[in-house]
Amino acid sequence: MATSGNRSILPAALVLWTALGPAPITTAAEAQRAATIDETAAELRDRALASPLAWELLESLTTEVGHRFAGSAGDRAAVAWAVAKMEELGLENVRAEPVTVPQWVRGEARGRTLSPYPQEMKLIALGGSVGTPETGIEAEILEVAGLEELVEVPDAEVAGKIVFFNRRMERRQDGRGYGQTVPIRGRGPSAAAAKGAVAVLIRSVGTGTHRFPHTGALRYAEDTPRIPAAALAVPDADVLEAQLRRGQPVRFHLYLGSRYLANTQSANVIGEVVGRDKPGEIVLLGGHLDSWDVGTGALDDGAGCAISLAAAKLIAALDRPPRRTIRVVLFANEEFGLSGAEAYAQAHQAELTTHQLAMESDFGAGNVWRFAASVEPAARTAAQSIATLLEPLEIAFDAGPAWGGADLRYLHTSRVPVADLTQDGTYYFDYHHTEDDTLDKVAPDALAQNVAAYATVAFYAAETETSFFPAPARTQRER
Repeated sequence: MATSGNRSILPAALVLWTALGPAPITTAAEAQRAATIDETAAELRDRALASPLAWELLESLTTEVGHRFAGSAGDRAAVAWAVAKMEELGLENVRAEPVTVPQWVRGEARGRTLSPYPQEMKLIALGGSVGTPETGIEAEILEVAGLEELVEVPDAEVAGKIVFFNRRMERRQDGRGYGQTVPIRGRGPSAAAAKGAVAVLIRSVGTGTHRFPHTGALRYAEDTPRIPAAALAVPDADVLEAQLRRGQPVRFHLYLGSRYLANTQSANVIGEVVGRDKPGEIVLLGGHLDSWDVGTGALDDGAGCAISLAAAKLIAALDRPPRRTIRVVLFANEEFGLSGAEAYAQAHQAELTTHQLAMESDFGAGNVWRFAASVEPAARTAAQSIATLLEPLEIAFDAGPAWGGADLRYLHTSRVPVADLTQDGTYYFDYHHTEDDTLDKVAPDALAQNVAAYATVAFYAAETETSFFPAPARTQRER
């Protein structure tokens, strides 16, 4: 998943609205069409708020399948579940498009301080980590706050040590603290290995205080040794920090049973509500079907799958389908390499210029509070019209650029328009990538509000005569 940066919301929106004014309407027929779109979108929004469908879908997925790690039996069961649900919901052109995914097995993980104060530690292997020898690794701990501090430590002081990255994540509504902290998980192991470290421990990239360590993928550099890496539960990181503060060397024993198997097959699962006038133009609703092998993936990203499916079903239940096609894509393997996202972009390269808009729900199930869209400049007044429809849901308009979601990353170079419906992530990272990512963390009313928002935006984009393509070219910073 990816999160938004800091943006000015309401003032920028008001400036944009003042500058552009309402969308020009030149004939009575055009006025009537615009009014009809708004009326239908509002009715759809209100119907979605009262619908339990997303909750029923999420309950089904987490109960009947559970976790869905790429390449696992749960992943294969999830693909079958998604195909069956799309067909049951009456979506058209349902198919599972093959995706090759890596297959990594977590294995057992154990850790403990040996001296001066022996204690067992709760930890979990980072996704993709190599394992330790059967006897484990025993070494002294070297604590650093982050990647920048590690650079300043002489290599001789790092060699032979277990590097402990000890940085706390800040709790923020928009999840900004995650983006500021997660580089230690992704790049930390290779940065430490380049200086001679034998293993890495990190303080879990999370905001909760429960004794559940947070997993997540690392990215080994090609030119450095691959060393084992694990995340400590936040309370255990606190204990290790306190031991280090006593001024004596701390020795640690780490065992990880992680290993890779051969690549295997998964699939992107796709279903559509075919448009009545422009079926070749696409409004994409997405979530990722996979999850980590801990918890049941209710927040990440079962909720996004349920939101997308429910929004599409509610649109399909209208008196007539929208002008453009609504396409639901449940992506394979977002967590462990964006395999499904890359496969979709490659398989659909020829039609990316016909994508009117793309959105992905991948930030849990908190209430949506912010809307942003990156669309063709002439379509910005249409984005403002959508924002007006979202106001009863207490969603503010952000005039800044949109990201769209991690699985839409490969669509950016083709300038596919994207929209963000940012959920409240205040508590999301208490549970993210942990055993505690379970159905009870989802509020049904908030889930329905998400469906209302996604259905409103998707319907309006599919029905309007305004073309959103192409989006403005993205800057390097926006990527």
